[in-house]
Amino acid sequence: MEESAARVSDTDSASNVPSLSLLSKTQPQTFIAPLKKINEGHDVSAFLVSKAYGDIMTFLLELNRAMFPSHINDGSTSGQKRVQTWDLGCQAVEFSETVQKLRRLLEALDRIIGEVPPDPGPRRFGNASFKKWYQTVEEQTSDLLKSHLPESTLQHPHESEVKAEAELSSYFLGSFGSSQRLDYGSGHELSFLAFLGCIWKLGGFSSSNEHSTSGNEERAIVLGLIVPYLSLIRRLILTYTLEPAGSHGVWGLDDHSFIPYIFGSAQYGPAISPSDQTPIEGSRPDAPDPADVAKTAAVKRQRHQNMYFDAIGFIHDVKKGPFWEHSPMLYDISGIRTGWGKINKGMIKMYNAEVLSKFPVVQHFPFGSLFSFDQDPDATPPPTSVHAANQPVRDGFGSSAADKVAAPRAPPQPGTQAPAASQAASVPGTAAPPTSKGPSKPSPAVGTTAPWARGPTAMIDPAEGAATRPAPRGTPPSGAESGTVAPWASRQPAATGAASPPTRFPQPGPGPTPADGGIPPAADSAAARSMPPPTRAPWAKPP
Repeated sequence: MEESAARVSDTDSASNVPSLSLLSKTQPQTFIAPLKKINEGHDVSAFLVSKAYGDIMTFLLELNRAMFPSHINDGSTSGQKRVQTWDLGCQAVEFSETVQKLRRLLEALDRIIGEVPPDPGPRRFGNASFKKWYQTVEEQTSDLLKSHLPESTLQHPHESEVKAEAELSSYFLGSFGSSQRLDYGSGHELSFLAFLGCIWKLGGFSSSNEHSTSGNEERAIVLGLIVPYLSLIRRLILTYTLEPAGSHGVWGLDDHSFIPYIFGSAQYGPAISPSDQTPIEGSRPDAPDPADVAKTAAVKRQRHQNMYFDAIGFIHDVKKGPFWEHSPMLYDISGIRTGWGKINKGMIKMYNAEVLSKFPVVQHFPFGSLFSFDQDPDATPPPTSVHAANQPVRDGFGSSAADKVAAPRAPPQPGTQAPAASQAASVPGTAAPPTSKGPSKPSPAVGTTAPWARGPTAMIDPAEGAATRPAPRGTPPSGAESGTVAPWASRQPAATGAASPPTRFPQPGPGPTPADGGIPPAADSAAARSMPPPTRAPWAKPP
C-alpha cells in the first residue's frame, strides 16, 4: 500500500493530474467476473457517475498529458531547457519489461492472422474467417496472458474463487471486435484501454524499474502498446473486412477508432513542464498545419511520426474521393486556427460525448471489481443534455431498439382499453370488445354503424343464425332495422304510409304509384312544394 501511495504521489506532484490508483498488494481483492450492466438508456446516466467512468477518464487524461512535448533540462549550468517531443518511434522512451512482453503478445496475435486466411469470394463486410481467428485467440487467451504478463499481476491476492485473470480475459477478448456481428468500433477500443488500465491497477506496469523521466511509463503504454494495437486492428479490418460498429457514416469522426486523435493532437501540442497545466491551445513550433490532413502528400509525410496523421492515413487508404466529402467532421476540425492544444481539448470532450455517453457504444462494456459499476461518491452528476435524454430503452420483449428514446413510463392501469374505446360514448357502434372472459352474445339485430349513420344497420340474428337482409326498396323500415341515411337527407319523419323519406330533388316524369309500393302523389307533391328550388349554374338560361 505504501508503494502504491508513493507512486501516486510522485505522479501527482509531477503532472498535477490525478493518476489511476493501484490496488494494495497486501489486502486481498474480491474479483468479479465482468458482467453487462448497461441495458437501457438511463443506465448510461448511472455509468457516468460510476467508479468505472472515473477510472477510465483518469487513465485517459494521464496518458494524454504524457504525450505533450516536455521541457527537459539539458544539464548545462545555464539552466536552459530543451524541448523533447514524443513522436512515433521515439528512442527517448524506454520500454519496461511488462511493455515488452505485451508487445510480443500483440505480435503473437498478428501471426494468428497469417494462420487463418480469409475465405475467398467477394463480400463487402464480415469475412467468416474472422470467427475462426477470434475462436483461436479465445482458446489461447489463458496461455497468452500467463506467458506475457507478470506472475504477480495474475496472482494478485484475492479472497474469492474468481481471480484477476477472469477480469483481464474479459477486457482482452473484447478488444478485437465482435465475432457475432463481424464488426469493430470505438467500444472495442475502449475495452483495450480498460485492459491496460486493469494491468496498471494490478501493479503490472509500476513493477518495472523507475525511470528518471517523468511520465515515461505512460508514454511507453501509448507508443509501445496502443500504437501496435491500432496497427493490428487495421490489419484485422483489411483482412476480414470488419464492418464499422455503430458508425455515424460520414458524420462520425472515424468509422473505427478515436483515441489516436486524442494522443496524436497532444503530440503536436505546446511543450510543458511538470508543474504546468495541460494546455488547451497552442502548438509546438514545428507542428504542421491542421489543414494538412486533407493533403495526401502531407499525410504520407507525417503519418509515420504522429498518431493523428497515422489515423488520417488509414482513412485515405480505405476511402476514395475528396477528404471533405467522406470525412466532413475531421475536415471541419482542420479549420481550427488556435492550435493543436485546442483540438486536443475538443477531442477529449467529444470522446466523452460520442463514446462514453452513447448507449450503442458502451452497452457491451462489462463491469467487474477493477472497473466497477458502483456509484462514485465523489462524482458530479452530468448536466442534462439532448444526447443524454435521447437514449434507447428496452421494450417489453427484452430487445433494445435505437429508435426508442427514454421517457417516463407509467405502469399499466387495470382495465386499460384500446384507444378506440374512448370514442364509444360519442360514436355509436364503436365500443371496444367486452373484457369479460368467454364468448358474449350480441344483442339481436344491432349492428356496427358508420359515424355518420343515423341508425344501426342489419346484421346476423344470433337467434336464427341467418342474416336479416334489408327489405326491398319501398318497404317501410321498422325498429332496429331502419336504414342508414346520408347526412344531407331530410331529418323530418316521413308521412304515414310513406315507404321512404322524400327525395330532395324530385325527378320530372311519372313516378311509381301506390300500387307499386311507391310514394303517394299527394305526399310527393307536398314534399316537392316544401323543397327549395333547384340551384342553377350562373351561366344557365332562365326558364
